[in-house]
Amino acid sequence: MPKQKTHSGLKKRIKITATGKLMRHKAYSNHLAASKTTKQNRQLRAETSVHETDAKRIKRLIANMK
Repeated sequence: MPKQKTHSGLKKRIKITATGKLMRHKAYSNHLAASKTTKQNRQLRAETSVHETDAKRIKRLIANMK
């Protein structure tokens, strides 16, 4: 059986921390920033962790990523 390939789209969007947590960028930050408040834009810049219900599925897709 062939090896499982890393999901190319997901490896660009997810970062694995040293402890094994998955970090992602927040949505709604790419455009139309002028209509959002300064507080909202500032908070959207920060990364957040992937929800634990999605983590198992995502780890399987990026199993080969180091």
